[in-house]
Amino acid sequence: MSKQNTKKKQPAKSSPNQLWLWVALVAVIVLVGGAILLLRNDSETATAGLPIEVDVAKAAELRDGGAFILDVREPSEWQENHIPGATLIPLGELASRINEVPKDQEVVVVCRSGNRSQEGRNILRQAGLEQVTSMAGGMNQWMSSGYEWVSGQ
Repeated sequence: MSKQNTKKKQPAKSSPNQLWLWVALVAVIVLVGGAILLLRNDSETATAGLPIEVDVAKAAELRDGGAFILDVREPSEWQENHIPGATLIPLGELASRINEVPKDQEVVVVCRSGNRSQEGRNILRQAGLEQVTSMAGGMNQWMSSGYEWVSGQ
């Protein structure tokens, strides 16, 4: 019988230079990834200077500054209460009526509680309108904060 070599192979040892190279590579990957995330978040949260969503105080400020207020609720909700000067285009009709929304004006999208207005904002942004935001809290928050509202036409 012959003797077999039973020595275990030792893993290759990294030199200090190789270790620093790996550390530098990981650092570059982390930095590039972080920069990409920051740029992506900026593009999602702000377009043409408007944040993706505003509170009722900022919505009132925008309205007073000439922003177009777009209410995406149903006509029966609109009859109950709406922001003076707002325009009603129900969410279900918005995609086919985008041409009624001004492209050269800031737009604040409003609904009852803030959910449908986010959808409306996204529809408008996907259609190429850049100066669009939605109002957090919707008409519920608007009225409870004491801002002016009207009912009927």
